[in-house]
Amino acid sequence: MKKYTLYSIALTLLVAMGCEDFLSKTPDNRASLDSKEKLSELLVTAYPEVNYIAFCEAMSDNVEDNPSGVKDPANTDPYFWRDGTTTDQDTPENYWNGCYASIAASNHALELIANTGDPADLASQKGEALVTRAYNHFMLVTLFAQTYTATGIDAVNPGIPYVTDPEKQSFKEYDRGTVKSVYDQIEKDLTEGLPLINDQAYASGTEGTGVPKYHFTQAAAHAFATRFYLFKHDYEKVIEHANAVFPDGDFYTRLRPWNTTYSSYTGAELSLNYTKSTETANLLLCETSSLWARSFNAYRYSTGATKFIEMMNTNPSGKRYAFNGFYSSVGVYFVYKFKEHFVQTGTNSTTGFPYTIVPLFTAEEVLFNRAEAYVMLNNFTASLDDLNTWIATRVVNPVGTDGLWMEKLFDYYPDKKTSRDVVLAAILDFKRIEFVHEGQRWFDILRHNIEITHNVKGEEPIVLKAADKRRVLQIPREAVSTGGLSPNPR
Repeated sequence: MKKYTLYSIALTLLVAMGCEDFLSKTPDNRASLDSKEKLSELLVTAYPEVNYIAFCEAMSDNVEDNPSGVKDPANTDPYFWRDGTTTDQDTPENYWNGCYASIAASNHALELIANTGDPADLASQKGEALVTRAYNHFMLVTLFAQTYTATGIDAVNPGIPYVTDPEKQSFKEYDRGTVKSVYDQIEKDLTEGLPLINDQAYASGTEGTGVPKYHFTQAAAHAFATRFYLFKHDYEKVIEHANAVFPDGDFYTRLRPWNTTYSSYTGAELSLNYTKSTETANLLLCETSSLWARSFNAYRYSTGATKFIEMMNTNPSGKRYAFNGFYSSVGVYFVYKFKEHFVQTGTNSTTGFPYTIVPLFTAEEVLFNRAEAYVMLNNFTASLDDLNTWIATRVVNPVGTDGLWMEKLFDYYPDKKTSRDVVLAAILDFKRIEFVHEGQRWFDILRHNIEITHNVKGEEPIVLKAADKRRVLQIPREAVSTGGLSPNPR
C-alpha cells in the first residue's frame, strides 16, 4: 500500500487550529504531569474544532437550489458532489486536517500518561484520550472511505491512516490500511477507553475543561458506541450501549420537549437553547471554528420551501409536527438551531473568529439508533415503542392514537412490502426532520445507499446513484500531491 507523510499535511496546521499552546512545543513543555489540569487542557484539543455539517448537509437530499441564496465553494462543491476547490472552514479538507490535529492531541496525552507509568489517578484522562482518538478516526473513515459492509470487501477497500504515535518528526510514513483494519482499531480504542472514563473528572474547572457536556462522559461514549456499532452492523451491541446511556430506561424525559417548551420559543430563544450544555438531550457538544451558524439559512443550496414541506408536512403518525420553522429573505426555510459565537481578537477589536457549537451526540440519536437496531433484529414491537416515545414529544397535542402500528405504516408506505421496510422507512423519515441542518442525513444516506437527486435551476436535475464513487469524499489534494497517498477513485 502507498504510504505518505501525515505530519506535513495536517499537523503543521495546528497553529491555525489554535492548538499551539500544547502541540507546537516539546512534550515536556506542553504539559507537565504535576498538574492534571494541564493534561485535561491538552485533551480539550482532542475534540475536532472543525465542522462537517456544512458539506454533509449540502451533499444530502435535504437541500435544493435557491437562486437568491449566497454562493460559496464550501456549499456549491458538495451540492454538485465535486471534489473540493477550497480548504476554508466547513470544507472536507479542513475537516480532515482538524481531525488529525485532534488525534495528535490524543496521542500526546497518551504518551504523557504512559511516561509516568500509567498511574491509576490518570485513568479517566487515558479513557478520554482513547475514545477521542477512536471518534476522530471513525468520522474520517466514514467520510473518506467506503462504507463498512460487514463483508470481505472491508478487508480490501482502502481506509484512512490510523495514527497511534505522537508526531515528533516532520516526515514519517503512514499506511492507509483498510476499512476493516481501521474499524478494528476504533473498536479496540473504544472498548479499552470507555470503561476508564470517570464523569467526576469533569466536575470542576473552566468552560471546556470542567463542563461535562464538552467531554466524553460515560453517556456520550456509549452514544458514540451506538453509532459505531450501527455502521458495523453489530446490532446487539447497539442496543447494549443505548441501554447504558440512560440506565433507568427513561428516554422520554431526556428528549427535547418540542411540543411543550421548544415550540413556544422565538427564533432567538431557540438558537440560544438548542446547544446549551444544560439541555438534557445534548450528550456531547463541540465548539467548532465554523461559519455554519450564519450561513445555514443563507446559502444558495439549502433547505428551500419545497424540501421543507417534503419533510415537515406529513408523517406516519398522522399528526402535525411541533417543530417551529422560520424562513429567511433568500427563501431558505429552517429550524433555528444555531447561534454564532464570535470571538474578538482583542478587547476593543472589531475582528475575530466565528464559532458554531455543534451537538455531536444527542439522546434523540441514541433512541433512533436503538430503534434501527431492533428493526434489523426483527424486533418490530420494540422499535415501534421507541418511535412512539419520540412521537410523544414531537407532534402537537399527542394522544394515544397518534402512535404507530404495523397496519398504519403499511397504509402510509404502500410501496413497501415487508415489516422491516415500513418501520425502517419511518425511522429514516423521522430522523431526517429531527436532524435537519445537522448533517446526520448524510450518514443515513451512506449506510442505506439512498439515491439522491439535486435540482439545478434552468438545467436538468443531477443524480447521485447508490454505487456512485462520489459518495466517498476525496482524499485532500495536498495529501495526494505531496504525500503520495492514493486518491479515492472517481
